[in-house]
Amino acid sequence: MRHTIKEIYKYREMIFSLVRKDLRGRYKGSVLGFLWTFINPLLQLLVYNMVFSMILRNNIEKFYLYLFVALIPWMFFSASLTGGAVSVISQKDLIKKIYFPREVIPISYVTSCFVNMLLSFIVVIIVVVASGVTPTILGLLCLPIIMVVEYLLAMGIAMIVSALTVYLRDLEHILGIISMAWMYATPICYSADMCPEKYRFLFNLNPMTAIVGAYRAVLYEGGVPDLSTLLVSVALGIVFLFVGFVVFGKLQKNFAEEL
Repeated sequence: MRHTIKEIYKYREMIFSLVRKDLRGRYKGSVLGFLWTFINPLLQLLVYNMVFSMILRNNIEKFYLYLFVALIPWMFFSASLTGGAVSVISQKDLIKKIYFPREVIPISYVTSCFVNMLLSFIVVIIVVVASGVTPTILGLLCLPIIMVVEYLLAMGIAMIVSALTVYLRDLEHILGIISMAWMYATPICYSADMCPEKYRFLFNLNPMTAIVGAYRAVLYEGGVPDLSTLLVSVALGIVFLFVGFVVFGKLQKNFAEEL
């Protein structure tokens, strides 16, 4: 594990290069280009807000904000899950030509998605301020920790699914369904209190439940995340990252033959 981390560090310039390439090519050829980084989440917010405020009505105050501060982190996580799954396959020509630690590929992809989320948070902060919510200093100091925890979680899962998809191509399509089901199993469009008490334990096993709750505590409630919940999230992020590295390390040996 330590050797792998050192080797990845040696190839950090390659990671930066792949991240820049992905960010530049994300909206290449489109008329609005990089503006889609901000327009896309706003359009999704508009659709979800219309559905859950006008059609499937709820009593959540400032629902647009309640939804927005959870939707942006979810978009990052979902992109890391579904896009990360095919990240190795999409770089098969590079894998066959030169040697480099294969972990670089999912790392660069998830990092690219993470940078895109950080840029989208410019819009989130503007919406939060315009809504009259004033986050506390301590809450804002917790925000980078929450982001890093989600990054570690997304990275670990991307490591696992990117390696498995090389051997099981159907997983790419299965993960689209899993991502949709996972979203509705996470309190993004509804309150966590709506979950029946008998299912609450299973509901809380979802690592994104705690992460979404932490974002809302800072940006929607103007407070700080519950310390115990934040510590559990940190532990889960580290565990997923460790498992991801182990699984990827074992499966990458035959990538060249399978690709």
